[in-house]
Amino acid sequence: MTKNPRRNSPKRPDYSRRSRPSGAGETGWIWGRHAVLAALSNPRREILRIRVTRNAARDLPDGSAAEIVEPQAIDHDLPAGAVHQGFAVQVRALAPEPVSAVTDPTHGALLVLDQITDPHNVGAILRSAAAFGVRAAVMQDRKAPPLFGTVCKSAVGAAERVAHVRVVNIANTLADFRKAGRFVLGLAGEAEVGIAQALAGPDGQGLGPGVVLVMGSEDKGLRPRVAEACDRLVRIPMTGAVESLNVSNAAAIALYEAAKWRPAGSRAPD
Repeated sequence: MTKNPRRNSPKRPDYSRRSRPSGAGETGWIWGRHAVLAALSNPRREILRIRVTRNAARDLPDGSAAEIVEPQAIDHDLPAGAVHQGFAVQVRALAPEPVSAVTDPTHGALLVLDQITDPHNVGAILRSAAAFGVRAAVMQDRKAPPLFGTVCKSAVGAAERVAHVRVVNIANTLADFRKAGRFVLGLAGEAEVGIAQALAGPDGQGLGPGVVLVMGSEDKGLRPRVAEACDRLVRIPMTGAVESLNVSNAAAIALYEAAKWRPAGSRAPD
């Protein structure tokens, strides 16, 4: 580890502004011990600046060019109330994979997020996706939070481990997945078929690795055209004690059910 105090520091950029709709070229902050260490260990993540406290610096990988600062200095760079544990890095956005890289049904299960915008939920969903070996998370280009900040904090490092794909039109993308031989299940509370039954398939042997699970937004669920693009709508059976589950909890249950037919792997994106 080396201390690197503000090497030829240019005027500080506006970290809150998205430079392109797809996130390409965008910069932002990641904070928290697990999220920062995961970012530093990800060869695909471009690190622009590392700011840590003296105690936190002990956990950095050897050779990390870090600024050693007081906790208050890190507070100044981050949103109010951010719990950084003495770790913060400014990074460039991860490049999304092209949709063509995940279309083939033999390449593993996919999770599609239809206009899920809450960064806490997106982060928690990515954590579950990593736990159950999802090939990639598919999000709409302009309707998903950037993979920085609260998303990475809530994902506890999983945002660096789950590949993501950004598409312009989710309904059209689902149609392409179906044409390629994938089976698309949309989660909807009004559906009549339980997710376990649907995943077992007509022969009870499971749908194989090509399943696509589609989760709708926190307040409105799946949009009508997205729901129509699914092979089948399914529900998570529940008692009448509650009306619905938080979308991140529902995603975890759905991914667990899918993993019964597709053993979780540890493959990380290239």
